[in-house]
Amino acid sequence: MNAMTAHELMVKTNRHLIQGGELTVSQRAGVVRRLLAAKSAPEQAERFYRSVRFPGNTDGGGRRMYPVFFIPPYNDGKKLKTIYNQTPKTHIFAANAYELEILRLLRLLAPEDPVVRDMAQKTLERLKTTCFGYQDDGVGECFDASLVVLRFLAAVSDDIAWMRSRIENYNNHAGEKKRPWYALWYFWLCLSELPFELAEPEILKYKDAILPWLTVKSAVMNSEHDKTVHPALLCSLRNCLCRFPEYAHIKDVQPYVSEKDGRLHFDMEGSADRR
Repeated sequence: MNAMTAHELMVKTNRHLIQGGELTVSQRAGVVRRLLAAKSAPEQAERFYRSVRFPGNTDGGGRRMYPVFFIPPYNDGKKLKTIYNQTPKTHIFAANAYELEILRLLRLLAPEDPVVRDMAQKTLERLKTTCFGYQDDGVGECFDASLVVLRFLAAVSDDIAWMRSRIENYNNHAGEKKRPWYALWYFWLCLSELPFELAEPEILKYKDAILPWLTVKSAVMNSEHDKTVHPALLCSLRNCLCRFPEYAHIKDVQPYVSEKDGRLHFDMEGSADRR
């Protein structure tokens, strides 16, 4: 763990938890310590703000569009990938995903830490000034950033109306154009974590699309991307359905690679012939 960057640790921890993994007390403390150590120095933030569209982290109308506490490290101009290996095209998406995913983990793993609580609260206040975080906005990657806000809210806020507004933002704009698969699957991930009163009608809406992935469909496992991302994808769907009593039995079922075809499958009963 010590050799990983904060971004790598955040991604790996996310996937581990999505797949039902647990962390020991010492592991939790180690993740929190490493992520807190990645908090950006003021000069790093200032340097980042000079390189983006709204210098000083404001668009002139009071919208604070970029992170404050966790600024992505400079990477020869390359933007860091999301937990699903999506490569953002804009700093709006890339930088906010970096900060919000880190802060989300910190809030989950160290909920009583006063530093973490303060950063989370101030970030909520910042997000209320943004178009992608608080308004109807399906333009470009603000659409994707809005989903990251939704997942963040599920972990750090009890504002049901705010979460509902991000769900509505997704529903209002998802069909406006052809989009990469990432947005829909990230939305499904959000549904697996949101308060059930919000998630239930949305999961039911997508049930016919989700079930085949856990019954008859399978995923390739050819590349490193496939091997790291596809198990997390199927587990996010499992985590959606197991919230319903009739599917509670799949809560601890894991996807598996079949020796017959080398693809990743999910067995709803957890007892298929896997030879």
